[in-house]
Amino acid sequence: MYTMKQACTAAEMPYETLKFYCNEGLVPNVKRGENNYRMFDEHDINWIKSLACLKKCGMSIAEMKEYLALCLQGESSIPQRQVLLEKYRLELEKKLEDIKKQLEFIDWKQGFYSDVLAGRVKYHSDLIAVE
Repeated sequence: MYTMKQACTAAEMPYETLKFYCNEGLVPNVKRGENNYRMFDEHDINWIKSLACLKKCGMSIAEMKEYLALCLQGESSIPQRQVLLEKYRLELEKKLEDIKKQLEFIDWKQGFYSDVLAGRVKYHSDLIAVE
């Protein structure tokens, strides 16, 4: 069993975030130890890691609650979960393409600067007149 702090470490999540998720009902069936402190098992840790991933994918708290409700329904809700996750997959693919384009620009610009510094090309700027 994990304490709240240990669960945060295992899930790489800030304490405040995990507490918020618990208070919002996103971590179901939380067990209580001595002094009524929250305790987590391996299943909880895996679920908490899933929540962290869903948040990084851009899911809102309301959508995470919807996903949790579907998960709690069991196998019958898998098609609905797939639809929900596919939406985020498509959004992430778009973001990835945008990031690739931004990296290509930076690589091109770095190459240009290297060529200027090595004397292979003459410097020019779109911002200032260079004679």
